[in-house]
Amino acid sequence: MKLILTEKPSVAREIAHVLGVTEKKEGYLSGNTCCVTWAFGHLVGLGMPEDYGISGFEKAALPILPQPFLLTVRKVKKEKGFAPDKGALKQLKVIEQLFNRCESIIVATDAGREGELIFRYIYQYLKCTKPFERLWISSLTEKAIKQGFENLRCGNDFDGLYQAAQSRSRADWLLGINSTQALSIAAGNGIYSLGRVQTPTLALICRRYLENKQFSVQKYWQIELLHTRNFIDFKSLSQTHLSDKKQAEDLLKSIERNGNTATVTSVNTKNITEQPPLLFDLTGLQKEANNKLNLSAEETLNIAQSLYEQKFITYPRTGSKYIPEDVWTEIPQLIRALQEKENCMLAVSQIKWGHFNKRIVNDLRVTDHHGLLITEKIPSALPPKENAVYDLIAFRLLEALSPPCIKEATDISLQSLHYDFIIKGCKILEEGWRSIHGSFSDGTEPIQELPELREGNELKIKSAGILEKKTKAPVLYTEAGLLSAMENAGMQIENVEEKKALKNIGIGTPATRASIIETLFTRNYIQRSNKSLIPTEKGLQVYELTKDKKIADVAMTAEWELAMQKIESNGLNSVDFQHEIETYTKSVTDELLQTTIAQPNLPKLICPQCKTHQLIIRDTIIKCPDKACNWMQFRSVCGVQISIANIENLINKGKTSLIKGMKSKSGNKFNAYIVLNEDYTTSFEFENNKQPQRK
Repeated sequence: MKLILTEKPSVAREIAHVLGVTEKKEGYLSGNTCCVTWAFGHLVGLGMPEDYGISGFEKAALPILPQPFLLTVRKVKKEKGFAPDKGALKQLKVIEQLFNRCESIIVATDAGREGELIFRYIYQYLKCTKPFERLWISSLTEKAIKQGFENLRCGNDFDGLYQAAQSRSRADWLLGINSTQALSIAAGNGIYSLGRVQTPTLALICRRYLENKQFSVQKYWQIELLHTRNFIDFKSLSQTHLSDKKQAEDLLKSIERNGNTATVTSVNTKNITEQPPLLFDLTGLQKEANNKLNLSAEETLNIAQSLYEQKFITYPRTGSKYIPEDVWTEIPQLIRALQEKENCMLAVSQIKWGHFNKRIVNDLRVTDHHGLLITEKIPSALPPKENAVYDLIAFRLLEALSPPCIKEATDISLQSLHYDFIIKGCKILEEGWRSIHGSFSDGTEPIQELPELREGNELKIKSAGILEKKTKAPVLYTEAGLLSAMENAGMQIENVEEKKALKNIGIGTPATRASIIETLFTRNYIQRSNKSLIPTEKGLQVYELTKDKKIADVAMTAEWELAMQKIESNGLNSVDFQHEIETYTKSVTDELLQTTIAQPNLPKLICPQCKTHQLIIRDTIIKCPDKACNWMQFRSVCGVQISIANIENLINKGKTSLIKGMKSKSGNKFNAYIVLNEDYTTSFEFENNKQPQRK
């Protein structure tokens, strides 16, 4: 009997259907000389400090450097620490029994680093020695699954992939566990979570936020002239930024007194070829969905995963924007299939059959998986968000196959009273790929039609005015902007050699960046302000403590990503890399333990229930230290962090001030007071309703 192990039940069902495996059993499917079972993501992971006999945060135990690392069943948080996940234990028992019964295994977890790690950790934990092969597919269509099973690969071919995934897992453990404990011990007030990718990402957000807030806005003025020639109106703008409004007014009067004319001093026209965009990789899709649909990176990943499991798109956790030569032959059929989707018909009709742009084909630029494609299975009805994300992928494919957009860009220089003015114009010569969406400008260039002008032409000034402008602060990061910054983190490195080596190497991977951003929200380090990401008070505190420390070094994190790619391609020994991480961890831990942290001036509040003990105030919770009393109140309520002032109001006055912007389970925002009831529970009191409502 062969055993097929997938990453989740939905994938198991798809594979079982294609293979004719129909008999349902407890935790697996059986039939046709094989069994298909599944994990629930990471069933097995690296053990926690308590698995090594280290409980609590002990300075003397740091740094914790496991020799060897232990694997444990996935754990869930309980009131008193962590306990094994009962569902994980149950499914592992099923997998163990099937491992014992089978002759060999086919690994069908997701084809990537994490999928490989999920299988190998289970395989090691259960001490299995059965031979295994690898199913490597990029979509869940029947055709792709059948082709995959016809071309199974030796499991050992993916040892490099596993070693890279294991190295990433251990590096994150070593640095995350030790740095978190070290800084929390130094602080002596709550838990300060740090991490290999998490901390540099927080630093990006905090640095940009502070640059924005500390930016000194300067006013300046420019003169704008309106001209008419050959019945075409067009505008020119002074090249000089005038720092004094009176100077601008004087210049304007001088122009008006001296005949209201300007002379053309130069005309430069050139054709610009805009190549169509490449296919989406995961990060590209997340950026576009955030910009166009206001979806978070995590939402986009979940939607893309759902579309993949419904067989509408190829594997979403890809880091490539290209396809290999052998996939190119399938493209015409995908476009024909897309004609069935009503809102794509017009765009498909504009595609030039037989003249597809082949720019997306590059075997050398394809990583574990090729760029995101639709499949031949076209959705007829999807929920609005899924449909919108699907359309992004479908229209991007149509754009990628279209010819370039050809523009004629014109720069014209004028002089009036020895002051230089400039006119910028742009004309579309060939629409090319921009016709798919009908969008001809990125908003950075003016689409201004101009008459034919030559050097020496005199232009009448129809009217003139003063434009008041302001210098712009660095914009706060949106999720799209942050993803770009993470993707291009190597560009921030000042050392020329390092920068060259780390070109196109960011922090995190396409598959992990969304979870890193979500972790920062979970840790109460960042919050959303409209579409922008801004640090919380705690996030800024962590940044100030770590900004000059090695843990926040973008260069080091990017170098590790590069190292893991080398491990994957067998260009670097994983044992050597782990020794390097251990040395680095020791250095970071020592550095953080020596950090001096100013303790916040917190109010001394007596527990309202027992009226005896002073409350402990943390960033996530307020609680009575007496276990017999056990009164507590969470600081985060419906997505809003309760301020220290409102904690005082709640305890001393029985009611907070009006808290705005809380969000209900259905996603609706509301404003309310938090009220301390007679039984010491808390409830909401709404603005127009004085009757408290239990939380």
